[in-house]
Amino acid sequence: MLGMDRLETNLGRLARLGFTDTQRALAMLSTWPGGATDCADLLSGVADPDLALTGLYRLADEDPGLHARMAEDPALATRLVHVLGASAGLQQHLVRHPTHVDQLAGSLARTPAATLRRQLLVAVGADPDATEPVAAHLSGDELRLAYHAAVLRIAARDLSAEDPATIQPDISAELSDLADAVLEAALAIARGEVGADQAARLRFAVVALGKTGGQELNYISDVDVLYVVEPHVDDQGAPCIGGNDLTVLGSRIASALARICSAHTGVGTIWPVDAALRPEGKAGPLVRTLASHGTYYEKWAKSWEFQAMLKARASAGDLALGRAFVDMVSPMVWQIGGREGFVHDVQAMRRRVVRLIPAKERDREIKLGEGGLRDTEFTVQLLELVHGRVDERVCKSGTLPGLEALVEYGYVGREDGAEMAAAYRFQRAMEHRVQLYRMRRTHLVPDDPVDLRRLGRSLGFRRNPAEELVKAWRDSTRRVVALHQRIFYSPLLEAVSHITSEALRLTTQAAQDRLHGLGYADPRAALQHIEALTQGMGRPAEIQRQILPAMLGWFADGPNPDAGLLAFRKVSEALGRTSWYLRALRDGGTMAERLALVLSTSRYATDMLLRAPQAVQLLTDEGDSIPRPAEKLRADFTAIALRHDDALGAADAIRAQRRRELLRTSMADILGRIDIEAVGEALSNIAAATLDATLQVVSREAEQRGEPLPAIAIMAMGRWGGGEMSYASDADCMFVMEDSDDPEAQRRAIAAITRLRELLRRPGADPALEIDADLRPEGKGGPMVRTLESFRAYYQRWSSTWEAQALVRCAVGAGDRELGNSLVEVIDPLRWPEGGLTDKQVVEIRRLKARMESERLPRGVERSRHTKLGPGGLSDVEWVVQLIQLQHAYEHPQLRTTETLPALRAERELGLVSESDAEILEQAWLLASRIRNVIMLVRARASDTLPTDGADGAAVAAAMGFEGSGPLKAHYREVTHRARGVVERLFWGE
Repeated sequence: MLGMDRLETNLGRLARLGFTDTQRALAMLSTWPGGATDCADLLSGVADPDLALTGLYRLADEDPGLHARMAEDPALATRLVHVLGASAGLQQHLVRHPTHVDQLAGSLARTPAATLRRQLLVAVGADPDATEPVAAHLSGDELRLAYHAAVLRIAARDLSAEDPATIQPDISAELSDLADAVLEAALAIARGEVGADQAARLRFAVVALGKTGGQELNYISDVDVLYVVEPHVDDQGAPCIGGNDLTVLGSRIASALARICSAHTGVGTIWPVDAALRPEGKAGPLVRTLASHGTYYEKWAKSWEFQAMLKARASAGDLALGRAFVDMVSPMVWQIGGREGFVHDVQAMRRRVVRLIPAKERDREIKLGEGGLRDTEFTVQLLELVHGRVDERVCKSGTLPGLEALVEYGYVGREDGAEMAAAYRFQRAMEHRVQLYRMRRTHLVPDDPVDLRRLGRSLGFRRNPAEELVKAWRDSTRRVVALHQRIFYSPLLEAVSHITSEALRLTTQAAQDRLHGLGYADPRAALQHIEALTQGMGRPAEIQRQILPAMLGWFADGPNPDAGLLAFRKVSEALGRTSWYLRALRDGGTMAERLALVLSTSRYATDMLLRAPQAVQLLTDEGDSIPRPAEKLRADFTAIALRHDDALGAADAIRAQRRRELLRTSMADILGRIDIEAVGEALSNIAAATLDATLQVVSREAEQRGEPLPAIAIMAMGRWGGGEMSYASDADCMFVMEDSDDPEAQRRAIAAITRLRELLRRPGADPALEIDADLRPEGKGGPMVRTLESFRAYYQRWSSTWEAQALVRCAVGAGDRELGNSLVEVIDPLRWPEGGLTDKQVVEIRRLKARMESERLPRGVERSRHTKLGPGGLSDVEWVVQLIQLQHAYEHPQLRTTETLPALRAERELGLVSESDAEILEQAWLLASRIRNVIMLVRARASDTLPTDGADGAAVAAAMGFEGSGPLKAHYREVTHRARGVVERLFWGE
């Protein structure tokens, strides 16, 4: 058994380190000469430890001294396993060429461009100091080997970086430098093929375009180029070649260069060279002289061709000639933004790209999909080309340098620019990691779970790599879509709002089509709302015209864009001439985006916001933490209440303040600023502050009548006691008063509680707080208020097992804290019983649970969809946790908590629940709690049943981050099914 225990321990540790095939890994590690533990630890930080381990053994077969070298050079070992664990393609290369492991030794700082050029020219037998190098080795294999060696160094630097997104621009720049060096060496081979004497008759320049030109190349990508040729002149100044001969010879060299780079041999390949962006495209001559290029761009080039030239850069060959071309075409590029219809053409091009994405790939496209790399690149280029006509400071060729300039000089907000840059770097890092795996050109997020896990780990996600990666990616695309729509599609709003302009405007029908495409169910009504918001030439209409392009896109991100736009119109009509609101709409992009998401997601929050539109200011709060501290809330509520002399006015003020705090919490929830545990704590604190302030109002009123109240404490029970209230929760509680000889004391206390309940549930626009005292001794038949001594006597003589379980979640909620704590001392022996539960009590709890499951489920409700009483739902999880607390809290003080998840986590730490079981139960509890809250937020009506059909089902699913109610239902069933299995073992003993 000891051997088996140790095996299981080792397997468990390997799983925690990231291995998936732990049995195989254990067997392989046990024979690793360098030590199994050290090797396992070394591999734990890589993208795919199993892949890396396999690679080590394959490489060790080719190089028996590998493990010794790794031991001698820890840096080399780390770089090697990072490469082996992230790239099957580079792993294959190393197995074929094991001496290339040496490339990973020493410094991996970025290699200067000049050094790369020299290395590759030397590899092909060319003189790097020659003006026009000619290669001696013409097969191209030496170039391919040198190229892969350089890529290996770059990849090792990339993969071992602490932050892949931060280093990404530098990696892309070095890959672009390497592309320049490859083109230079390939050109040297091409010269050797045509003959040095022939090649010496002309000047040949390679101009890089696209990502290569912008110094932002991928690992695997077409390299876009354009060729310029001119004749050399002899000593008398006469051209050495001219006319058709110049074009023919230049084309031979260009064709050879392209073939050398793209050819597949036993050594591998490099990448395709694409000259399709040249004048006339593939139908035009492969090479042109400077004058011929100039004539074409001056007379016939289209707008998109100038946009393609934005990143033109002299790359290889005759750099002076290449720079002459760039200098010639650059002024034309930076004036193209003034062409009639230019913006429309660029927008149409971007939309066409999105339409052409195959449907099955649309949701996986890193590059071309909505919110992907192209959105950022097109946005930056559009701004540059429009503003660069008059401001050369923003004329940059690269995406990130261009964005940085636009931010610096005020064309893009700093926050917007930072978000777009961060999303772009992250997405480029994703793209790099995807391509590295097989060293193939791709821009798709993998759909295979194993590939997703490896990709997530390569980008630093460890706990749930696939889920965390997809969430981070989706978050980045949502941010980019919002920014892209606000900036890139602003002419759409000019058309929708009927602004007279010389610029091209969309027709009303086109505007409706666009709104329909964004997700509006009633585009005609949406247009009417937009017209109402933007009509006139005053300041409010002007600011609305500025902000609506973004708002329309942000509404479309929510479950109900039509409702969001209508609510926005109502809020704007109420606040449209308020100066702070106008400034916030124009300058506070974050506030506007938040408002759009809240209005299009939640009827619950929208109803409260329309009750007091000024509360929209809460969306500008950055410093207020949620949940707000309970004592701070109590102080605020009490201060507001006591400003009013009469009880009704004070109660109205309390309820209005409660509405404000509920709105603050719900908006933070919708915006993803707080998690479900924080929501529960926030709502529980709000309930406590509400009851505390109202009790003080009632107490003041009684004193004014000459009937002072005894000390009263309100004991929080149920979800309130656990700090886990939902938006639909009642305030479950018990009322305790101090012991008194005054025969009138209890009558006054009961009258006060009756008055308190009356004040808080009066009809009105503000949400009522229902008080439920049914968990008090003797239930509905017992007195509403008891003295402390009465509580003590009852619990010592007559309390039942179910009451002990109910008291697990009893805490001081409001009122007299000292009195409340005295009652806690009374109930502690009952809920944390010495020696735990008896077998009879366990059976009693199980019987009660079984009866509740059979009797309390509403008729006609599908049991599997009931988030509270259904299998694996809230009740299942909470009863498991409470049963263990009742059994073991007497000997483990850390279990003495009223909160479900902290209790579950303590049970896990104590070994009372396994780590996997605890994780399953926690996930189910969080999911069910979140669904209940989202239902309330979306519908403004409480329900414990997961909606799966119709608009409500779709809206709830969207608010939960699912694309349709079907996937949400499937996810819920999967999670709760696992949880029910745990419950059957831990609670029912099956």
